[in-house]
This record gives sequence, C-alpha cells and structure tokens, in this order.
Amino acid sequence: ENALREAVQQRAFEIAYQPKVSLEDGSICGLEALLRWPRPDQPRISPAVFVPVLESLALISEVGSWMIDSVCAQIALWQRSGLGSFQVAVNVSGQQIEGSGLIANIGQALERHQVDPKWLEVELTESSLMENTSHTITTLQTLKNMGVRISIDDFGTGYSSLAYLRRFPIDKLKIDIAFIREVTSNPQDAAIARAIIELAHSLDLKVIAEGVETPEQRAFLTENHCDQIQGYLVSKPLPLDELELYLRSSQGVPA
Repeated sequence: ENALREAVQQRAFEIAYQPKVSLEDGSICGLEALLRWPRPDQPRISPAVFVPVLESLALISEVGSWMIDSVCAQIALWQRSGLGSFQVAVNVSGQQIEGSGLIANIGQALERHQVDPKWLEVELTESSLMENTSHTITTLQTLKNMGVRISIDDFGTGYSSLAYLRRFPIDKLKIDIAFIREVTSNPQDAAIARAIIELAHSLDLKVIAEGVETPEQRAFLTENHCDQIQGYLVSKPLPLDELELYLRSSQGVPA
C-alpha cells in the first residue's frame, strides 16, 4: 500500500496498449489501454492484484484521471504524427462512475488535447454498472451525448446481463475470455458465444471477443459474425515504442 501511494504521487505508472482487429477486413480497429506498474528490481505485479488495492485506498479515481488524460494526449499525438486515428478503450472502475469527477475529467482531457470524443471508449465491467444504477445511467448518458463510446467488459459473467442492455446507453459488448478459451471444444461455451453475438447484433451493438489465442478461435468467431477480436493471436499488450512499430508495420508505413 505504501509503495502504491508513492507510485500515485510520482505518477510512476505506464500504459500498455493491446491492438484490436476487425474480423471483416483484418485491419486494426482500436486499442485497449492497460495500466502497468513498473517496479525496477522487483517482480512484476499484475493489475488484477494492484488495481483492487488502488480501489481500497480510494486512489483509483486519481490514477484513472491521469490515465484518461494520457490516452487523450497519445491519441492526439498519433493523429498529428500521421500514424493514424485509433479508438482507444480505457477501463473505468465503479468508484470512478460513483464519484462526481469522471465527466469533467473526460471532457477536460478531450478539450485539452483537441480529441474528437468518438476516439475514446469507456469500458466498464457488468458488476460496476449495477452498483448505483440511476447515477450510472445518468453518467453514461452524459458521456454518450458527448460522443464518447461505451463498452461492457466481461459480458456474460455478471448477474444482470439482459435487463440492463435496454437501460444503459451501450455501444459494444466484450465476450469474456472464460467463454472464448474453450469455444472450439466446449459446445456450451460455443452456444453462449453465439448467443451473445446474436443478442448484441439484434440490439445494434458491436461485439468483440477477448483472449483470442488460436486460429481456430478466430475462425469460429469469423464464421459467427463477431465484429472484432483482441488477444495474443493478434498481439500481446505492447509498451508505447513497440506498439508504434507494430502499427507502422501493420499499415506498411516505414519506421
């Protein structure tokens, strides 16, 4: 906890980016921004471990605000440098939604860096949606009206899957890795993945599968009309310098 408090004060975090690919044409259609905590001479700590600690210390909103600003700055830099325009998803915690500063933070970051809101995607988990429903709906509707995209992470693992889909202003569902891992070998997982894709499309939502690691999983998702994928088959999360090389090579742009 002490080390994390110090890291927050010193902004000692980094952002890795994991590419997303469109199954329609194989192009890079977006990125997910992922928080990393580099600790020299120390073993790497997973965000699954340190993010809940940030939440318990009530520091996640401060880190989240820094992350949103950093991502907007990066989107603007890529656009100015000619590398391209990429929609970047940033994970937002329930604490950030419950607080009063999220809309202002996002609005200020977009304005400060002159980024069109459509290039920013806010990604929430199912469970965080259900914590303070009326306030959450108001917050998300405001973001949607600003032009920010909204996606639901870990879809299908929560306890609220269907009722909220018509209540929340959502653009995209992400099929959880739990269903993708055995989608080619477990008929139940395959059925759930198909159902989520059909459900999303019937509600005019995009659907992305996470944790795609094999050509067989990709083939299944293509055949069943999933829109986008991310996972190690496409690329692991990359630090900024490696990501820019990846983006240039995928677009045929000389480094």
